Amino acid sequence: MNKKILVVETNTTNFANSDHLTGLWLGESAEFVNEMKESAYKVDFVSPKGGYVPVDPRSMKNTYLDEDTLHLYQDQDYQKRALAETLKPEDINSKDYAAIYYTGGHGVMWDFPNNAALQKISLAIYQQGGYICSVCHGIAGLLNTKLGNGKYLIAGKEITGFITKEEILSGNRKRVPFLNEKVAEDHGADFQKALPFKSFAVQDDRLITGQNPESPRAVAKKLLANLGK
Repeated sequence: MNKKILVVETNTTNFANSDHLTGLWLGESAEFVNEMKESAYKVDFVSPKGGYVPVDPRSMKNTYLDEDTLHLYQDQDYQKRALAETLKPEDINSKDYAAIYYTGGHGVMWDFPNNAALQKISLAIYQQGGYICSVCHGIAGLLNTKLGNGKYLIAGKEITGFITKEEILSGNRKRVPFLNEKVAEDHGADFQKALPFKSFAVQDDRLITGQNPESPRAVAKKLLANLGK
């Protein structure tokens, strides 16, 4: 089995037609990566355009930062590879990866859903026996992905992601271009959900998804349990 995991992050800095800032929700990358550090798996970072990844300023509040996340954020290698110089999709050889993991932050709602290059990478990893994972808004990267037979990857699968109630509670219902929960259901997924802002992750075969910013460690632990660490 390949000993690398590919982490996907957004390049989007603000909500469309708005000065309201967004970007990567830091913990959804950092918490997952910190779990990987306890394993044999190395991590690479990719974004739709490559290069700079903005961090959602709200995710930097003390409320959302644990000590491990802050420590990783201050690490020069993480700052360089995860935030300043992410790889481009064309830099990726899918054969090198055992899994792909889509992080969230509202920015992904614009640059994940219809990115053909990322979809191709995901399907290649999946078809070689690897895992496709996501957390929170990162589910947007899976919603429109289709298998070779034309069916949606998520059709008939138990998945989760940022639920409509959480979108309303976050105050962004009118800012987002679509609702992940609704599109997932429209595309045939068996969408699961728990209480808002409580850690929750589900697995269906080689799809592992988490509901919200509280869930990246749960996704990582399920993935590692399947990979055998």
